[in-house]
Amino acid sequence: MNSTVTISKAEYEAMKQQIEDFEDVQAAMAAKTGCTLPHDFAVRVIEGEIPIRVWREYRGIKAVDLAKHAGVSAAYVSEIEHGKKPGSIEFYKAAAIALDTSVDALLV
Repeated sequence: MNSTVTISKAEYEAMKQQIEDFEDVQAAMAAKTGCTLPHDFAVRVIEGEIPIRVWREYRGIKAVDLAKHAGVSAAYVSEIEHGKKPGSIEFYKAAAIALDTSVDALLV
């Protein structure tokens, strides 16, 4: 059985624009990092959240587990995720492996 939904032209245009915006965000992320995030996560990065935290939450990894994989303390990960420390390149390399992404994606 086929169902239909009727919406106003304004609602249709708004939905169409959201889809185009999403596709633009995905293309920009892929071009810059070689990796993509789902829309909600990509928007968080675009709006200024620390990428390492967004990627960690996207992958469903706890900060303590990321810290163990990277050979650092959970407090160190927390400081990076809250913008208090920049983090070492060694940390970002290990984190990129753990999060199955590129270092560039974590440093956007």
